[in-house]
Amino acid sequence: MNNPETIPTPDIWRLYLQMFRCRSFEKEVLRLWQDGAIPGEMHLSMGEEAIVVGIVDQLVEGDALALDHRGTAPLLVRGVDPTQLLKEFMGRTDGLCRGMGGHMHLFSPQHLAASSGIVGASGPAAVGFAFANQRLRPGKISVAFFGEGATNEGMMLESFNLAVVWKLPVMFVCKDNDQAIMTPSSKVTSGNLMERARGFGLRAIEVNGSDVENVWELINLEIARLRNGEGPVFVYTRCSHLEGHFIGDPFLRFAHPSMRDAGQFMSLIKAHTQTKGAPLRERTDSLKEVLGMVWENVRKYRSKEDDPIPPIRNKLSGMDAERVQEIENQVSLEIESIIQQISIPVGQLGGEKP
Repeated sequence: MNNPETIPTPDIWRLYLQMFRCRSFEKEVLRLWQDGAIPGEMHLSMGEEAIVVGIVDQLVEGDALALDHRGTAPLLVRGVDPTQLLKEFMGRTDGLCRGMGGHMHLFSPQHLAASSGIVGASGPAAVGFAFANQRLRPGKISVAFFGEGATNEGMMLESFNLAVVWKLPVMFVCKDNDQAIMTPSSKVTSGNLMERARGFGLRAIEVNGSDVENVWELINLEIARLRNGEGPVFVYTRCSHLEGHFIGDPFLRFAHPSMRDAGQFMSLIKAHTQTKGAPLRERTDSLKEVLGMVWENVRKYRSKEDDPIPPIRNKLSGMDAERVQEIENQVSLEIESIIQQISIPVGQLGGEKP
């Protein structure tokens, strides 16, 4: 049995800095998107910070990351240049992937990190990374991040199978927010995901996705097992997406009432009263379900009950409030510097607008 004195403990000050940095950066992404500087959809990691930081903080050079469409926070923690990330989101040719990847399809060779907007794609990518590490870089691991919906994809299940058969050093991290875009996960995903993973022979553990210390401590043990060649692990954790599935999530617009939002609500009522289509009882049940989901999302949005940052901030403030403020000031200065760097005069990049 391990001597308690030898069990590693997390540097909670560093963890908080990373979490606050991720949140602050994505708040700026949110602002830029709302200002029209970032085109297309934008999926944020807000609400996943404890999971991301608690895991990625422990990776070392040679470890690999296979990410889903919420790759901003993991890439930041891994050390990818935030200025290059922002420029990529804006579609600029001096971005991380020359403006071709947007925010979902990112690749940083020096960090062995790649993301994809294809649901379930992180599974095969992580298995490929792990296979290469097993052969070329013994002791190095790979980590896959994905939502619960990805466990219904054939390629993810095939990844589980190969990882066990080949005893690969790969960690599969399932982030369950109980919602498949706008459908309750229970309506599209059957059974218990922990048991599903164990069915492939995977070791399966559950961590508290709102507690960064719990994540760090349990994952520390699993990373040691992976580096020792003890085979893959499935990590199940729950979280909330504080800004909904994507920026502008219609379920959360009701938290900020406007005439436009009221119009969308009236469209639901109008559709319900149509004489054509499904029987009235079915339409009524569907309307109740939709409105129930709207209410639950708005309630969570307003209460921030699953926000992982306030608990750790409150704990640290009780220890040293001045140090907490110093960390936050440090991050704020960094974010200001990043924004200044992307404000390049028109014409400097061949006529591109900043």
